[in-house]
Amino acid sequence: MDIISQAFAAHAEITKARMAAEHSPFEDPKALERRMHAYARLIVEAGCALHPGQELFVRANLEAAPLVRLIVKEAYDLGARHVTVRFSDEAIERMHYDRCAMDVFEEFPGWLAELNNSMARGGAAVLTIDSDDPQAMAGVDTRKISARIQAGHAACAEFYDAMDFGRCVWCIAGAASPKWAHKVFPDLPEDAAVARLWEAIFHTVRVDSDDPAEAIAAWRAHRQSFAERCAWLNDQRFDALHYTNAQGTDITVGLPSGHLWNGGGDTTVDGVQFFPNMPTEEIFTTPDRLRAEGTVTSAMPLAYNGSLIENFSVRFEGGRAVEVRAERGQDVLQSIVDTDENACRLGEVALVPFKSPIRDTGILFYSTLYDENASCHMALGQGFPDCYQGGLEMSAEELLAAGVNKSATHVDFMVGTEDLSIDGIKPDGTRVPIFRNGNWAF
Repeated sequence: MDIISQAFAAHAEITKARMAAEHSPFEDPKALERRMHAYARLIVEAGCALHPGQELFVRANLEAAPLVRLIVKEAYDLGARHVTVRFSDEAIERMHYDRCAMDVFEEFPGWLAELNNSMARGGAAVLTIDSDDPQAMAGVDTRKISARIQAGHAACAEFYDAMDFGRCVWCIAGAASPKWAHKVFPDLPEDAAVARLWEAIFHTVRVDSDDPAEAIAAWRAHRQSFAERCAWLNDQRFDALHYTNAQGTDITVGLPSGHLWNGGGDTTVDGVQFFPNMPTEEIFTTPDRLRAEGTVTSAMPLAYNGSLIENFSVRFEGGRAVEVRAERGQDVLQSIVDTDENACRLGEVALVPFKSPIRDTGILFYSTLYDENASCHMALGQGFPDCYQGGLEMSAEELLAAGVNKSATHVDFMVGTEDLSIDGIKPDGTRVPIFRNGNWAF
């Protein structure tokens, strides 16, 4: 390397270091660690509502190991009987999809099914840490992904039913990783991007200090803030919702007569209050699987199993998605609705005002966990038994007959825009404004 090249290289390193310093929100490495400690405590105590003697099952990517270690410590400090951690690695997962034959994905490993089912059987709290690279699986054969989802759902029916029917606590939370951070902050050096993403994560989950007690108190207050709007929506007994905006959304979604609006957390059949998603800003219910007519247009990209779907629309007839269009990820979008017989039907509608804490960050997270809490959204696939009166005591067949969808998948996609209008339609045809210009109308 000549002297000029050396000078340029040195200047580049100095510039990179200065940018990292300018963009890092943490004054010293210990500051990030202290905040992560508070976050880990919040996840275990409030998200998972872990009680002494209970087991905790953690599923995470290797990139999330620093946070997972803190979570394990906090779980034992709270009296956990045992913590089981299953790490995965996106690079290895990608090799599997690229190199294994289709029949490998059609047969779910028996040992893994027993691990999942035994955790549910023993009443473990199930925690998933999301730190995925939004594009890790771009270009993978979508048929293999669909086959793995179907096989996994069938083999782990005990596991999924325990969560769907309120017998198990479950929680999903995020952890910053280099590739995810680069997608969110492409102009920053890696260290600075990761630090910025951690800062954004902490902000969205109300971890604004190193004291976990403050965050836990904030989440308890957050839960209460949903009560008034949930009560109003449940009192209305709407028969359907009508969505419109200038992007092309014009869709009417029916609601079952026994639907219930929920938000701000969940409760098991044993009365344990927990938070399935951290963050959460949504009020949601389960729609009538047979009644959706019209077209809905996406408001944000959808990161799905390591692939991005952008600028897409879905047209429904008789409750079924009969046509999907996407500028990017058309094959992935089609694979979602083809996952199984009912993946083409809606399992959720959720209301989130355009002006919300996550939207106000100005960040597109490329993660459904975060982006769905910045936008009204819908979901293809599985419906929610706890969003139907008496649903937790009903069989899957009874719920299906009542209009609650059953599927091996549940994929949220964002539809909320600054000009979105939503009307509630009562059985007599009366229309009541719910949203105007993207925000609550009542």
